[in-house]
Amino acid sequence: MEKQTFDQAMKRLNEIVTALDKNELELEKAIALFEEGLQLVEFCEGKLKGFEDKIERLLKKDDHTREQKNETDI
Repeated sequence: MEKQTFDQAMKRLNEIVTALDKNELELEKAIALFEEGLQLVEFCEGKLKGFEDKIERLLKKDDHTREQKNETDI
């Protein structure tokens, strides 16, 4: 998959869902879009996992900083 942002992938995924919901596509085109959609879901899930991991690291770092500050305030 080419380099794209999470927002770009979500936008494309929404376009695919809209097209599939209309139920007006030829079967081959619908299957191709469905496959692309699955790839986008996997991409987005990976990005979300990365975001969650980063937030956890930041929160742990903040907790550690606060603990050190509290220790020096005593």
